Amino acid sequence: MCVLCTWSAQAQRKKIDRGIEQHTFIPKGLWLVGGSFSYTEMSANDFKFLVLHDINAKAYTFSVGSSACYFFRDNVGVGGRFSYARDFADIGDLNINLNEDLTFSINDASLIQHMYYGTGFIRTYMSIGNSKIFGLFSEARVTFGAGQGKTSSGSAETLDQIYQNIKRLQVGFSPGLVAFVTDNAAVEASVGVMGFDSRWINQDHNKVEQGTFRSTSAKFKIDLFSINLGMSYYF
Repeated sequence: MCVLCTWSAQAQRKKIDRGIEQHTFIPKGLWLVGGSFSYTEMSANDFKFLVLHDINAKAYTFSVGSSACYFFRDNVGVGGRFSYARDFADIGDLNINLNEDLTFSINDASLIQHMYYGTGFIRTYMSIGNSKIFGLFSEARVTFGAGQGKTSSGSAETLDQIYQNIKRLQVGFSPGLVAFVTDNAAVEASVGVMGFDSRWINQDHNKVEQGTFRSTSAKFKIDLFSINLGMSYYF
């Protein structure tokens, strides 16, 4: 005699209602355009700082960019960004005094580097409550950059130069806050939270020796030093 007993039960999943209502903050069909610009300059003449003495140097960093985004559905847009960055540093004299018997000097050294970046991104917006002025957004983006750099030291017969071809790939996620100051213009702030960054450098030393360098990093943290501020226009 064989007895077959079958028992089955189905667990009921409890639906969670957090009371979050979706409102149209950025309607479908709008365009977003924005731009950024930054410039930093530094110079030192016979300056001293800790173990650094007799510093004679100058440097600057410069970057400019523009972006555009089309909202193919309410609160969701896809777009692109293009930017250019340039860095320059020139050290005429620099003495490093660790103690009376350990002293280093750097003379006639310079660095110049310029990079072009192209970015594709998708943005999702959410209003804060029923507000049509303040909202939150999240941006997922992929960036590829390419450029060149050169470092030099010495002069005349002692001149030493290194040329670099640089490529960079970045994948990141960034949340932000947007506030409209007029019906079409808004101020926004964002901070990097997580991302992947890979860099490749091919080096040419005095047109004779070749070298390569690669670095890869990943992060998942709130980086308060990567806060970006900007203006954007919606039409």
